[in-house]
Amino acid sequence: MTPVSVYDEKPWLARYPEGQPGSITCEHPDMVALFRATVARHGDRDALRYFDGRITYRELDVLSDALAAGLLADGFTAGERVAIFVQNDPQYVIALLGTWKAGGIAVNVNPMNRERELRLILTDSGASVLVTLEGLYRDVAAAVVGDTAVRTVLTTSELDHQTRRDLRILADVERIGAAAGTVDLGALLERFRGQRPPTVSPAPDDTAVLTYTSGTTGPPKGAMNTHANLVFSAHTYRGFCGLGPDDVVLGVAPLFHITGLVAGVAVAMLLGAPLVLFHRFEPAAVVDLVRAERPTFTVGSITVFIALMNAPNADPDALRSLTRIWSGGAPIPPSTVTAFQELYGQTIHNVYGLTETTSPSHCTPRDADPPVDETSGALSVGVPVYDTIVRIVDENGRELPPGEVGEIVTTGPQVVKGYWNKPEETAAALPDGTLHTGDVGYMDADGWFYVVDRKKDQINAGGYKVWPREVEDVLYEHPAVREAAVVGVPDPYRGETVKAFVSLRPGTSATEEELIAFAKDRMAAYKYPRQVEFLDDIPKTASGKLLRRELKVRTQ
Repeated sequence: MTPVSVYDEKPWLARYPEGQPGSITCEHPDMVALFRATVARHGDRDALRYFDGRITYRELDVLSDALAAGLLADGFTAGERVAIFVQNDPQYVIALLGTWKAGGIAVNVNPMNRERELRLILTDSGASVLVTLEGLYRDVAAAVVGDTAVRTVLTTSELDHQTRRDLRILADVERIGAAAGTVDLGALLERFRGQRPPTVSPAPDDTAVLTYTSGTTGPPKGAMNTHANLVFSAHTYRGFCGLGPDDVVLGVAPLFHITGLVAGVAVAMLLGAPLVLFHRFEPAAVVDLVRAERPTFTVGSITVFIALMNAPNADPDALRSLTRIWSGGAPIPPSTVTAFQELYGQTIHNVYGLTETTSPSHCTPRDADPPVDETSGALSVGVPVYDTIVRIVDENGRELPPGEVGEIVTTGPQVVKGYWNKPEETAAALPDGTLHTGDVGYMDADGWFYVVDRKKDQINAGGYKVWPREVEDVLYEHPAVREAAVVGVPDPYRGETVKAFVSLRPGTSATEEELIAFAKDRMAAYKYPRQVEFLDDIPKTASGKLLRRELKVRTQ
């Protein structure tokens, strides 16, 4: 690869796709136009494969039209928000497209969220419609929606759109039915089937999705991923990964996450390719599905591929069809790449990005072997993608030369326009549209980038971002907890996991197991602490600020 400096005013001169070095041309201005073009070209192809269920692009068009018509008949207006609170089910894609066709903004909600977390997102986004699984409504949302602006709740079942009832994933699922005050999504789609909503043409800079992230500071906030952001990132994956309409996409990343949305849904729509879904990740079931559906491309966290290596039905031929594999969200140990290649014969490439870069800002080209950082042993996260300028800067914003460590700062068509209703946070993280990632790294002389650390205290647990203050706030709700400080500690499987240091109130008692269970009941599964250590006092500065850095030293 020709050495390229990213410190001039030119974008990275990517050599992909062949014959088109430099900038990439996106054929469609927004995701609705992109989807319409795919339906026109590939209407009879499978859009979604869900166990034994099949939905073609033409049928997906009909279903999403019906949802849009139903929303509009209920008084939905342009710019309103629809929160989507499901797993990796076909209903996610139907709800996403239906929202866009009604002129709305989709709000991605992690299905692992509990009441407090769901309430925060619904309140912040001002969502007027919630699409959710029957079980999630019963267990979580029913206690929340009355306190928010939600006026319509559409419930659905993970048993819809298939008949196989996979023994590893869906065997224990029972139909609950629409609860009082909710509307069955399937019944609504049948009622409005055949109706076409008025044609909408979103502007490229219109917000398509609010994707909630802790970013580098503070509690979760809604990154405004625009239609142009999504279209550009879908084209980026197509070019860098060498994808075409004959590919089959495996939706292994959560669809609520920016990687699943872009590398799964948006890429499949751009290609006119099938997207294989399976509700939730279960390693052995995924191995069986890969054998049956023969997907060729996927992007997931490294923990996914570690789990697939340890699946009971793993064998050298199991993943033979997956010839294009990329992983992001967490550091990739070179030893894991080697072990995966020895077992399955396939290579895991690296990709790097954030919610605020609408997935990829860096990617390992499909025919390249990324170098390894000699100091840390970490793989390079790749090179900047099309039309993307990435700089390494010091604390004063001064650009640093190759080899020097500083903050990663990114400018490009995939960078979001800001955070929903948070002008101050937008100005801090995105001055003049340039994203200050909060990640620390460096670029070598050949233009390869490496992520060394995070600028703040954010914890990266298997690709999921955890903000320590959020975990601490939950622990403080326990009557025995006097002080709590949370840090990330090394974990052989997740890369990093959550550890809490706790001091107790005089005259009270609590065990490690008790506090872990307490937090587990109140937080998404990836957030609660896996370890608790008791201290007489939590180290603090003279002003009373918790010294997390001292606690991290204790764990090393």
